[in-house]
Amino acid sequence: MKLEFAKTPQGKTVSIPAKLANRHGLIAGATGTGKTISLQVLAERFSRMGVPVFLADVKGDLSGLSKAGVSSPKLLERCQKLQLGEPTFSANPVLFWDVFGKSGHPARTTLSEMGPLLLSRLMSLNETQTAVLQVAFKIADDSDLLLLDVKDLQALLKVIQENLNAFKEQYGHLSSATLGAIQRGLLGFETHGVTEFFSEPALNLNDLLQKDGEGRGFVSILSAEELLQQPMVYSTFLLWILSELFETLPEVGDQEKPKLVLFIDEAHLLFKEAPKVLVEKVEQVVRLIRSKGVGVYFVTQSPSDIPEAVLGQLSHRIQHALRAFTPQDQKAVKVAAQTLRANPDFSAQEVITQLGVGEALVSVLNDDGVPGIVERAFILPPSSQIGPISPETRQALIRGSSLFGRYENKIDRESAFEKLQKKEPSSTNESQKSVLSEILLGSTGPRGGRKAGLLEKAATSAVRSAANNIGRELARGLLGSLLGSSRSKKRR
Repeated sequence: MKLEFAKTPQGKTVSIPAKLANRHGLIAGATGTGKTISLQVLAERFSRMGVPVFLADVKGDLSGLSKAGVSSPKLLERCQKLQLGEPTFSANPVLFWDVFGKSGHPARTTLSEMGPLLLSRLMSLNETQTAVLQVAFKIADDSDLLLLDVKDLQALLKVIQENLNAFKEQYGHLSSATLGAIQRGLLGFETHGVTEFFSEPALNLNDLLQKDGEGRGFVSILSAEELLQQPMVYSTFLLWILSELFETLPEVGDQEKPKLVLFIDEAHLLFKEAPKVLVEKVEQVVRLIRSKGVGVYFVTQSPSDIPEAVLGQLSHRIQHALRAFTPQDQKAVKVAAQTLRANPDFSAQEVITQLGVGEALVSVLNDDGVPGIVERAFILPPSSQIGPISPETRQALIRGSSLFGRYENKIDRESAFEKLQKKEPSSTNESQKSVLSEILLGSTGPRGGRKAGLLEKAATSAVRSAANNIGRELARGLLGSLLGSSRSKKRR
């Protein structure tokens, strides 16, 4: 089984072996050279093969995957040039998603599921602030306090802020100024509309793995035009998707085709201003996630946008034209050429600047897993519509989806905020002290049953040793939430 996507001038078809499609890939090239069409062609070929796809639509053009294409003089000329015969057109099964819930099903997560490492990046916290945020998550974890939405974390930080001495012995020094900086960062979420992103129902990853009645994989399209205006939110959301897939999908080993393929457009944003520890963890996830049956394809302008450790894991390359107007451009061209297995018939470094729109240098693994020599080829035309569908058509597809109604209505169940704000006959202050006392010192039930508090747990657990090293990594998964957490616990 092969995924055909390009053809050389000599008539040779270029294809990716389906069993090796989870070895990741790269689509690179300057603006306007054909990257979006390459992405569209690969996505629909995967869908037709029965492989679900998740992609970010940064320009709105990829909604055309949901509608059959139409003939045009330019398309017919292309088919004739590549000796493809009469074109056939077909739509693909799609699901639309939108973090803001406007152009697709709301794509949400919870603070617990995102975890402190990614959340700190979203808030642009420094190393010290990140460490304190990790401890706050640890306190919530030890206290059985669910952090689902922003007000949950705000309530927890307030309790910690007002009772620093009570937490100091077991969790180390927690600066009031640092906690204040984190609280101000959360207030910024409201300004940028990010608060809506953290709520329930959270996105169920199984909904990204669906197939239709004909066995075609659904193409999940994340509306990213508005999201891209907040690059940190956009990149953090995609990193969260990547991390959740890695943490939740089982090991499957080698299969005849991927379980899911993920396309990350504007991939440079994942690594821009990212701390070294995060880049290292992304590298680990990319290296290991293929064993879960997931292929990751990065889409960006130049291979130099991707860290070398990640770039070295991208086996399938589609390199569109690059410009070489400045010394920096010339360096990017050289880097791009060096990442391709040389072809003795031409110089890749020279050809990269000569490629036309829809033309690319391509290098993929052969059936034995060996990188093939680079070929100059034309990307095949898509079977679906080139360009966006109308907003009315999009809304009709959303309302007609089997998922419609599952995510549209928010849920606000009892979590940290509600537990810490319990109303009792006494005053609000006395109520909060009562709740805090139960968290720290434990409680005794009506039948004498004992529930240990944080201070009691600390005496018999490793809490003290973890707390004395605030900067120590507390992540459960490579990019996930804290040790001791589980998805079942967070969603119970």
